[in-house]
Amino acid sequence: MPITQFLERNADLYGDETCLVEINPELKEKHKLTWKDYALVEVTPHEEHRREMTWKEFDALSDKFANLLLSRGLRRGEKVGILLMNCLEWLPIYFGILKAGGLAVPLNYRYTAEEIKYCLDLADVSVLVFGKEFIGRVESVFGELTKIEGMLFVGEDCPTFAESYDELIAAASDARPGIELDDEDYAAIYFSSGTTGFPKAILHRHKALMRAAVTEQHHHSQTRGDVFLCMPPLYHTGAKMHWFGSLVSGSRAVLLKGVSPKWIMQTVSEEKVSIVWLLVPWAQDILDAIDSGEIKLADYDLSHWRLMHIGAQPVPPSLIQRWTKVFPRHQYDTNYGLSESIGPGCVHLGVENIRKVGAIGKAGYGWQTRIVDDARNDVEQGEVGELAVKGDGVMVCYYRDEKATAAVLADGWLFTGDMAREDEEGFIYLVDRKKDVIITGGENLYPVQIEDFIRSCEAVRDVAVIGLPDARLGEIAAAIVELKPEYAGWTESDVNAFCAALPRYKRPRKIIFDKVPRNATGKIEKPKLREKYCGGESLVEVQVTH
Repeated sequence: MPITQFLERNADLYGDETCLVEINPELKEKHKLTWKDYALVEVTPHEEHRREMTWKEFDALSDKFANLLLSRGLRRGEKVGILLMNCLEWLPIYFGILKAGGLAVPLNYRYTAEEIKYCLDLADVSVLVFGKEFIGRVESVFGELTKIEGMLFVGEDCPTFAESYDELIAAASDARPGIELDDEDYAAIYFSSGTTGFPKAILHRHKALMRAAVTEQHHHSQTRGDVFLCMPPLYHTGAKMHWFGSLVSGSRAVLLKGVSPKWIMQTVSEEKVSIVWLLVPWAQDILDAIDSGEIKLADYDLSHWRLMHIGAQPVPPSLIQRWTKVFPRHQYDTNYGLSESIGPGCVHLGVENIRKVGAIGKAGYGWQTRIVDDARNDVEQGEVGELAVKGDGVMVCYYRDEKATAAVLADGWLFTGDMAREDEEGFIYLVDRKKDVIITGGENLYPVQIEDFIRSCEAVRDVAVIGLPDARLGEIAAAIVELKPEYAGWTESDVNAFCAALPRYKRPRKIIFDKVPRNATGKIEKPKLREKYCGGESLVEVQVTH
């Protein structure tokens, strides 16, 4: 069954109960380029703001948006893009698209104008819903968006090239649209960058969304009494698919705009939060704030908080050891997944297995796993190979990219590109990455994109970007820069100044001046660089053994 039925059930059974709370949603762009400095999650500290929505209101808004799209001629299978910061409207818009028989296409809010255009074109998006933070970027490519048939703006002061979502939704019917949906119908397209070029479009069916919802609720046992704190961006499969557990259980969730330890603790206390999903840096920041005295636990009511879980990157055992000393009552879990496997949950540790911290766990509920060699034959237990996963959450394909699809899908198995081993108890440990990806604070960085940018600098002869271990972020991007002889006097500050044109999250955190080694075919010999600057240990091993 499609997940829209959970929403309709909740509206019928729990209609007047609060399902979503939004705290501090305002994000004002002070000038044209502010977006380039966005962190993973942003906060506007000048004003505390709280809105809430009931299940009945959620369902009605979804129906209104579905009917609005249908009245504008949206055909079954057409794509609707979502380019919004986290806000109370986000999820009703997403479900409205599904109810109309369309495909939801969430976009990363830090995309450049060029990336926005590329993704909209690749996914064949016909309607775009966007917010005020994106006016400048959307307007700059407006004339080139030839496939877009409609633009809807969420918020006040609607630009002239769009229509007001708020005005149109107010007049739309809240009758259930009655579009029959099937598990095999296409439901959504998510984007995940490869190691080269622009993002790939990942196509999922309705059954994948259902797998994510059922798996999440099974793993973390959400009940009607739970309150889930969601901070990561909703365009990402991780945040949304963890919230799906609240959808299945009919329980409340809080969308928090901000990740400072004080904000997190205050929200947990005031909203009676029971489940918090953290990234490694956020958990470390909380512990550091407690150790420094910035946060005093006695100031907060944390009695409802039962579970802390982490995903998106390897988890250092030392972090969890620190955490359990401070919060001995907490359950702990870690989750592994990819956008290609509809987000976290295809492998998970399990709250009962905290003794195995460092492992990502075993196959998740409804999932299968294998570890294979280069010929995709199973390796012996304990040997290193590529992790493969299989389940209803595996993507249909990379949309409009048969070659990339064939490289990672075979007989229902998704070959993740992550190297792993299985211990004698069947727990899986990540060892290294087959793909050239840097995961910093839960964010994926793709070195080729950064290298291409830095290589455009007139002072740079060659450049290679690798990950270096970092106690807080897991790893950071380091640029090994080979200067042209006439620019030998350049400093790290000069390179950083050039990189200021990049979005902040893509800027290298460390600049190393050195020769870039290349093999006979011209490929950068990154293993040599990692050997030289990482001491020969794989980054994943460094992260999970310290």
